[in-house]
Amino acid sequence: MKFRPLHDRVLVKRVEQEGKTKGGIIIPDTAKEKPQEGEIVAVGPGTRDEDGNLHALDVKAGDRVLFGKWSGTEVKIDGEDLLIMKESDLLGILENA
Repeated sequence: MKFRPLHDRVLVKRVEQEGKTKGGIIIPDTAKEKPQEGEIVAVGPGTRDEDGNLHALDVKAGDRVLFGKWSGTEVKIDGEDLLIMKESDLLGILENA
């Protein structure tokens, strides 16, 4: 199935964090927090201003981003857990990730 977000929304796939601390302690799945880092899967066309001009989003598919702990709406598409959120919910883009 192909999914295209509307307006200024983006589709994000969470990036799983490593299950081990720097000291070598393995963290069980039940104690892990959901990651706040993800990869953009799809983006909407952008927003329109009062004059009807389209303003494209600053992110594109493939970008690694950070987002807030409670941001977005969880959805399941083709058996994969994804998040839909507005571009304004993103905190930033991770460069060279």
